[in-house]
Amino acid sequence: MTSSPRPTAVRFDDVQMWVEIDDGRTLGIPLVWFPRLLDASAEQREAYFLSPSGIHWEEIDEDVSIAGLIAGRGDQTRNRKQAA
Repeated sequence: MTSSPRPTAVRFDDVQMWVEIDDGRTLGIPLVWFPRLLDASAEQREAYFLSPSGIHWEEIDEDVSIAGLIAGRGDQTRNRKQAA
């Protein structure tokens, strides 16, 4: 049985979030996929918590799953709001 990839580090540049995962990959994710991160200050972006399945930012109420990133999914709240 293989376990799901886990995040090990997160960093940002002006347009991307870079997520290192424990299988050796580094994912480059456009910040436009996550409007709360795009609009957040550098300090807010750095205030994250790594969990076994993803990344959480308490202050800006953002949760990003590693499985979602690997599948190419951005912020799903926009889709839920549009469907409501």
